[in-house]
Parts: sequence; C-alpha cells; structure tokens
Amino acid sequence: MSKRDYYEVLGVARDAADTEIKKAYRRVAMKFHPDRNPGDKDSEDRFKEANEAYEVLSDTQKRSAYDQFGHSAVDGSGGGGAGGFGAGSGSFSDIFGDVFGDIFGAGRGGGRGGPQRGSDLRYTLEISLEEAVKGTTTKIRIPTMVHCDECNGSGAKKGSQPVTCTTCSGSGQIRMQQGFFSVQQTCPNCRGKGKMIADPCGKCYGRGVVEETKTLSVKVPAGVDTGDRIRLSGEGEAGQDGGPVGDLYVQISVREHPIFERDGKHLFCEVPISFADAALGGELEVPTLEGRVKLKIPPETQTGKLFRLRGKGVSPVRGGGPGDLLCRVAVETPVSLNKHQKDLLRELQQSLETPGNQNSPRKGSWFEGMKSFFGDSN
Repeated sequence: MSKRDYYEVLGVARDAADTEIKKAYRRVAMKFHPDRNPGDKDSEDRFKEANEAYEVLSDTQKRSAYDQFGHSAVDGSGGGGAGGFGAGSGSFSDIFGDVFGDIFGAGRGGGRGGPQRGSDLRYTLEISLEEAVKGTTTKIRIPTMVHCDECNGSGAKKGSQPVTCTTCSGSGQIRMQQGFFSVQQTCPNCRGKGKMIADPCGKCYGRGVVEETKTLSVKVPAGVDTGDRIRLSGEGEAGQDGGPVGDLYVQISVREHPIFERDGKHLFCEVPISFADAALGGELEVPTLEGRVKLKIPPETQTGKLFRLRGKGVSPVRGGGPGDLLCRVAVETPVSLNKHQKDLLRELQQSLETPGNQNSPRKGSWFEGMKSFFGDSN
C-alpha cells in the first residue's frame, strides 16, 4: 500500500515552518496516541504514520531529500515502521509534558533555575511644587540586597562549592505522574536551582546576598508631576546565581502647595480682592513661581472671574510650550466693621436699592426668575 504524503499526514502546507510542523505533529499525536485510544488499531496506525512523517519533516536534510525525491529518498529513515513506534514516539505523557513545557517555558528535561534577574525596587520621592517645576538633584538612601562579597554570591562557604541536588539530580524540576498525565514542578528541595549549599557562607547564610543601605543621587528633570517615574538602571536588588541586577524606580510625589494648584501644565490660584477693588477696579500684585507680577482688575469684576497669565505655568517634562497661570478672583466681604463703615454701607445700600437702578443685574434677574417659578405676578 502506498504511503500518504507526509505533509498531508500532519495537515500542513509544504512551505510550513518548523514550529508549525511541530505543533501539527503534537495535535495529531495527541489525538491518535494509543494511550488515549486503547485497542484501536486504526488510531495506532495513524499515530505511527504521524510519527514517521514528523521524524522526516523535522530533520532539515531528510525534509530536503523528501521534497525532491519523495518517499524513496527516506524509506527506512522513519522511526514508525512495522517494527513499532520508534524512538521518537514516546508515551502520551511525554507529548503532554512537551506541550505544557512550551507553554510555561520549562521545556522537557529542563526547567533548571539558572541565573535570575534581581527584583526591581520602588522608592517614593516627595518634592515641592517648585522643585517639580524647575527640576532638582537630591540624594536618597535605600535598603537593598547586594551580592555577598564573602562568597561572591554563591552562598557557599569560602573554599567550598554548591553540590548537586539529590532530589532532582540537578535538573531543578521533578515530574509527578498520575495516569497518563505528567506534571512538571519546581524541585521543592533546591527551589529549581539544581544545586544545594552543603556548607553555607557565614555572612549571607547561604543566600548569596546581603542587605545594605546605599546613597544615590537622583536628578529630577524640570516639569515632572505626581505619578512620574525615574528609572535608575542597575540600582535594584542583586540577581541570583550570577543574574543581572534589577532597576530602581523613583516614584515622584509632589506636595500640596499653599498657593498654587496644578492641573497638567497649568497652575491655578485664588486671588482675594476687596469689594471696592471689585466695583471700582484696580491693580494687584499676584504671585507666580518666578516672582510677583501686576494684575489689572477691571471695574465691576465678579467673583469667579478668571484672569490668564500666559506662559506662567509649567513646561512639561516631555516637551511642549509652557502652560498658563489662571487667577480666580474671590470678592471678599468686609468683616469687623466700625460704626462709621456700617453707616457708609447702609447709605450705599439705600442708593443701590433705588427703584429702576441697574446696579445689580444678576440679582434682579434672579428674583424675576424666582417669581416666574412660583407663578407670582406681583
């Protein structure tokens, strides 16, 4: 009986990549494996056929010869002839383990805990609004784990070396078999390292790292805001088994300011003005982060009026033009009046309440709206 085309057996195109062929083989092999189909002769034949196709197509030289000359070029090369499953067939648990190994990165027979990158650290740096806007350089002290200089990070006492773990035989992984399922786990004895410390270092007690406090200089660029992060590469915790050092992330937190509020690149402040200045107009000094400036208040200014001082805000750290300073006017009601001042205000009040005057248009329209709401025609 003539053999089926190997590409057809696995269900892939002739130009399929190696990874596609491997995935296709696993899919077919898991479907027809005898462990999943006990006593099914057809499934056993289909499994042998898939195994034979994979052993040819997964080998670059064999695949090239097969593409040129067909089955005659590779007869006898396949492992799945009449004599059995061949070396590449394996058990269903092996194929199952391969699939999970690829998903979780352990791989078959691997999973050994090699060099591991050190942990990243985070430090919250609190600065003033002025420092955030103009930039600053400051020093911070952080506790961190560094390589033990006594054992050079090995964890073993000077003059000794770590020994192979007896539980996993140095693989860093153990396999647990249950029926046709095989689950690979990190060795609980050596925690995936494959090595054990028989004679631990007296300084780090076998950990390979010790805690130290170090002082670092942090340059804060102008324009940062709360939530921004500054990365200090290689200033995190030491790696394990010779792995690279992690990074330190400095998280910016800007303190509240007694005068200004910030919204992105704009600043806001509230400017109290007197009743007389609001009514008659005037000129006031208002603060900015660069010093005092004059602000002209026009007559008849109302509470809540915003005055924009262009370019007096913040230059964003990521570039772009500076924001603005917006001054919100708040008309202040006078307090602690003496008798003379009260008499003057009463006189002003009487003059303002003269019938037909237009001194309080908002007040008049509000009362008219209220009358309309209640249906009061008087």
